[in-house]
Amino acid sequence: MNSTRRNFIKTTAVASFGLALAPNSIAFGNSGRKGYIMTVNGKIKPSDMGLSLTHEHVLVDGSKGATGEIWWDREAVKKVVMPYLHELKKHGCKTFFEFTPSYIGKDVQLLKELADETRLHIITNTGYYGANNNKHIPEHAYNESAEQLASRWITDFETGMQETTIKPGFIKTAVNKGSLSEFHQKLIKAASLTHLKTGLTIASHTGEAEPALQQIEIVKENGVSPSAFIWTHAQKEKDLSMHVKAAEQGAWVSLDSVRKKNAEKYVSMIKNLKESGHIKKILLSHDAGWYTPGAENGGNFRGFTSLFTHLIPALKEAGLTKEEIDTIMIQNPAEAFAISVKKLKK
Repeated sequence: MNSTRRNFIKTTAVASFGLALAPNSIAFGNSGRKGYIMTVNGKIKPSDMGLSLTHEHVLVDGSKGATGEIWWDREAVKKVVMPYLHELKKHGCKTFFEFTPSYIGKDVQLLKELADETRLHIITNTGYYGANNNKHIPEHAYNESAEQLASRWITDFETGMQETTIKPGFIKTAVNKGSLSEFHQKLIKAASLTHLKTGLTIASHTGEAEPALQQIEIVKENGVSPSAFIWTHAQKEKDLSMHVKAAEQGAWVSLDSVRKKNAEKYVSMIKNLKESGHIKKILLSHDAGWYTPGAENGGNFRGFTSLFTHLIPALKEAGLTKEEIDTIMIQNPAEAFAISVKKLKK
C-alpha cells in the first residue's frame, strides 16, 4: 500500500468510525437482550452502551497495602483526569469500565462524580486482587471460605459499596503467573458463586494461558458457563492457539494494553481470533490512566485514545470491515458484561 493511501486511511478512519457506531445498528445476542448493565449511576440497557472501553483505570494506589484507605483529594484527581475523559468522548466513546479493584485505589464516589460531569457510563467492580503475591488482599480473606467471600461481594451488589448505594457492574479478581495457588483457586470459586447469585461477569487479571485455562475449569466446576469469564491480559500469551482454545469454550479474550507502538501485534492477535471464527469473543482496551496519589500532578497519567488513533486504522488497513469493528467495540462489550446468570449447560 502506498504512503498516500496509508495516510488517508489513518486520518479518515477515526472520523468515519465514530459515525459507524450507532448503537441501533447492531444486533445483540441472548445475554444482551436479557441482561442489563450496572453503572455507578444505576442500570442501563446493554444497547445503550455504544462504543465501550472494557479495561481502564482512573486512579491506582498501591501505597497503603490492603487498608482500602481513601486519602486523596478528589478535586485534584478530577482536575487531571477530566480532560482525558473529554478527549475520549470526542472519539465517540460512551462507556468506560473502571478496573481498579478494592484495596488498591477503588473510589466509587470519585467515579460517580466523574460520570456525572462527563456523562460517560462508568462501571466499577467488586472482588479481590490476588496478583502481586496478594499484597492487596485484606487479612480476613485468608481465613474466610469461598462462600464467605462471595457473601461479601454479593452484599456489595445488593446494597452498595464504600458506604454508598453505588453497586458494582462486574467482579474483578486477579491471580499470579503459573499454576494457581490454593488461595487463588478460592478467589475464583468465590467469584463463581457470586456470579451464580448476581449474574456479574468475572474479569480476572491473568496473563498467560496456564492460569487462564485453570480458572475456566474452576468456573465450570462450580456450574458457571465460561461465557461469564473474561481472560484479562490475554495479550501476554505468546501461543495464539491458546486464545482460540479459551474462546472455543466460550470465554472472553481481553487484549487490553493497546499502545501506539504495539498496533501491529494486536492486529495479528485479532486476525487470529477472527480467522478461527471467534471475533465475537474479543475485547479491546488500553489498561491506561493510573493517576498516582501523592505524585506530582498524579504522575505519568496515560490517555485513552491510542486504540482509536492507531489500532482502529491499522485494523481497517488489515481488511477488517466496519461491521467487524462494531462487533468488537460495541456488541462484544454489551454481551460480555450484561448482567445475567450464565449457568454451564450439561
